[in-house]
Amino acid sequence: MSEYDKLIAAAKQARQNAHAPYSNFRVGAALRATSGRIFGGCNVENATYGLTVCAERVAIFKAISEGERGFDAISVVTDVDPLTPPCGACRQLIWEFCGDVPVILANLKGKMEVIPMRELFPKPFDSSNF
Repeated sequence: MSEYDKLIAAAKQARQNAHAPYSNFRVGAALRATSGRIFGGCNVENATYGLTVCAERVAIFKAISEGERGFDAISVVTDVDPLTPPCGACRQLIWEFCGDVPVILANLKGKMEVIPMRELFPKPFDSSNF
């Protein structure tokens, strides 16, 4: 059993709540706080697409809104192969709020890959830039 199994299971559970009537691309994410709490998030689409919110951002915003500030891992689950990494906007927010955490990519068929955030986002914009 992987140390990330609980996080992947939480992302799969969150994915079930996805609101994706336009793309039918359902995504679940789960963010683990250093306190041990896990926050799930799913993608929520809107007819304008521009107002759609990704699963990773939902999980981050939930955790922040509930007072958490330290995080040590995030998982993203879809039902496609190859595995789906976070989009650019999510990479920025993951870096901003989580730093160089492991990003666990998984699908419903049991495939999994762990990528350090620094590899997904090698030249981030953050407070060190100003």
